[in-house]
Amino acid sequence: MSESLTSAYASPEEREAEASVRPRSLDELVGQDRVREQLELLLHSALRRGAPPDHILLSGSPGLGKTTMAMIVAGELGVGLRITSGPAIERAGDLAAVLTSIGPGDVLFIDEIHRMARPAEELLYSAMEDFRVDVVVGKGPGATAIPIDLEPFTLVGATTRAGLLTGPMRDRFGFVGHLEFYEPAELERIVRRSARILGVPITDDGAAEVAGRSRGTPRIANRLLRRVRDYAEVRADGVVTGDAARAALRVYDVDERGLDRLDRAVLKALVESFGGGPVGLSTLAVAVGEQPDTVEEVCEPFLLREGLLARTPRGRVATAGAWRHLGKTPPPGAVGTTPDLFSVEP
Repeated sequence: MSESLTSAYASPEEREAEASVRPRSLDELVGQDRVREQLELLLHSALRRGAPPDHILLSGSPGLGKTTMAMIVAGELGVGLRITSGPAIERAGDLAAVLTSIGPGDVLFIDEIHRMARPAEELLYSAMEDFRVDVVVGKGPGATAIPIDLEPFTLVGATTRAGLLTGPMRDRFGFVGHLEFYEPAELERIVRRSARILGVPITDDGAAEVAGRSRGTPRIANRLLRRVRDYAEVRADGVVTGDAARAALRVYDVDERGLDRLDRAVLKALVESFGGGPVGLSTLAVAVGEQPDTVEEVCEPFLLREGLLARTPRGRVATAGAWRHLGKTPPPGAVGTTPDLFSVEP
């Protein structure tokens, strides 16, 4: 597992700090204007009818605010929130136990819903449509299905891999929202808000520096802010200025584009060890000393979005931008210099 500062995985302390700066209502939410407007209509309409809103599916990369939005949905409706995750629901009985404990109108949030076991997923279908589950008692010819009525509820599902959801599951959501990466100006607002809540003195250029290296992700912005705060308290006067932020992020190996140690290791392996590629994912992961899923899920989405890495039918390739970012001259024919020679993976 990577210990990269900008890893998608957070420690309990980091999760607690993230919880303290989460927006509690739609009015406090920064960014995601389209999804926020759509949710506002959905929730206010449900409140006027006095009935739970349709089930909600939120998709997007880690750290963009899917859990926060689920909490906001429950807060706006004034109901309870039950949180679980797809990998934690291994059997249909696990899901039945959760569903039968839900109160009237409550929100059930299932993170990484695409990783739910298939028997549990099939049980969820009737729960979403009819607010009813059939619990099987016994085995073999003597098994009996006992129907159990559920309180009306709203399911909020979150996924980072929307393509892995089955069609029947996806079709049962009345609202589907996709969260986009944040613009630098939006991240600056988030950083300033978080700094105010955490009691961190910060200047405009300090907020801009942190936001510009946050990979378009609020979770990373808040994490970088806390690390820059540590630096400012120990090695500066406690104020997060632009200079303090730049110095702190050099210590933590986060460069001006937001790449961390692992990101640069992947690019260096591609460029220096494999001549720019193409190279297979497993081989690349071995070269940087990481698991393939860490490289694929933590590093690649950002590198692809930044145009520093490309996927081809034969493997991963460093683009001309990656060569330049490492201070090297791209060779003739590098991706980005001769687009007609490049075939992107579908």
